[in-house]
Amino acid sequence: MSLSTAHARKPSWLSGGLDLKKVLLEGRAFFALIAITVVFSLLSPNYFTADNLLVMSQHVALYAILAIGMLYVVLNGGIDLSVGSTVGLSGVIAGYLLQGVDLPGGGRAYPSVWVTIVCVLAVGALVGLINGLLISKYKVAPFVATLGMLYAARGVAMLITDGSTYPELQGSPAFGNTGFSRVGFDDILGLPAAVIVLAALAIVASVVLNKTVFGRRLYAAGGNERAAELSGIPVKKVKVQVYVFSGLCASIAGLILTSEMTSANPNSGQSYELTTIAAVVIGGASLMGGRGNIRGTLLGAFVIGFLADGLIIVGVSEYWQMVFKGAVIVLAVVLNAIQYRAKPRAKAACISRGGRPTTQEPKAPAPAALP
Repeated sequence: MSLSTAHARKPSWLSGGLDLKKVLLEGRAFFALIAITVVFSLLSPNYFTADNLLVMSQHVALYAILAIGMLYVVLNGGIDLSVGSTVGLSGVIAGYLLQGVDLPGGGRAYPSVWVTIVCVLAVGALVGLINGLLISKYKVAPFVATLGMLYAARGVAMLITDGSTYPELQGSPAFGNTGFSRVGFDDILGLPAAVIVLAALAIVASVVLNKTVFGRRLYAAGGNERAAELSGIPVKKVKVQVYVFSGLCASIAGLILTSEMTSANPNSGQSYELTTIAAVVIGGASLMGGRGNIRGTLLGAFVIGFLADGLIIVGVSEYWQMVFKGAVIVLAVVLNAIQYRAKPRAKAACISRGGRPTTQEPKAPAPAALP
C-alpha cells in the first residue's frame, strides 16, 4: 500500500484534526448541564442527592413539557408567547369544573377528574387553534397573534375567578371527583408522575419528528416555507397543527401545576413563555426555523431548571437569579447565531471549490403551455 493511499484512507477526524469549536457549540447544552451540576455540588452538599434530583426533575418537567410544544412552533419558524397564559387558564378551567358547575335548571354538577382533564386539553387545543388560524389564514405575525392571546387568555382566567383562587381541589368522594392531586403528586416506579408524562411526551414527539411524514413536512416548511409550498406541502395546515400541539402541551403543564398546588390561581404560568423559549434556544434550535430536536430541547430545559434550583439552594438573591437567567439566555442566542452563521459559509466554500451542497430546495413546477 502506497503512502498516498494510506493518507487518503485516514479518517477525516485525524487528517483534519478535532474541531473543538464545533464540538463545544453543538454540545453546549450538555456541557453547560455538567458544569452547573459540578459547580452547585461543590457549593452545596444537598444539591446532588437522590431526593433533590427528583425534586428538581419534577420542576424541570413543567418547563420541558412546554418546551416540547414550543420546539414544534420554533421549527416552523414561529413563536408562541401565549403558553404561560394558557397554563393559567387551563388551571382555572380545572378548578372551575372540580368546584362544581351550576346547571341552568338548578342543581350543581361535579365532573369527574377524567372529564375535567379532557375539557382542559380541549381548551388548550382551542387556544392553539385560534393562534394557528390567525397566523396561517389571516397572515398575522406570530409575535403579534400570540401576544394578543397572552392577554386574552389571562383575562378570561381572571374573569372566571374574578381575580381570586380556587382552593382545595382534592374533590369529594360523595361527588366522585377525587384523585386530581395524583396528577402532580403520584409516584410511578419511584418517579414523579410529571416526569413520566414528560418522558412519554418526549418519546412520542421525537418519533413524530424523525419517523413520520408530518415531521419531514415540519422541517421542510420551517427551513424554506416557499419551497415547501411549491413542492406540495400543506404549509398552512402544518402551521395550524404545531400551534394546536403547543396549546395541548401548555394545558398538560397547567394540569400538572394546578394539581401540585391543589389550587387554581389565574396568575399561574406568568413568564413561563420566556423560560420555555430560553430552553428551546439553549437546546440548539434556530429561531429562524428548520433546525432543532427533542434531545437538545430537553437538555435546555434541564439547564434552566437545574440552574434556577441551584441558585435557590445556595441562597442567591432573587434579583441576581433574574440576572443570571437573562445572561444565560443572551449567551445562548449569541452561540446560536455563531453556530448557524458558520454553516452557510461552509456550504458556500464547498460550492466555490466545485462541490455540491448536501441539500437541494424543491424546484417550482414549470408553467403550463399557453394554448
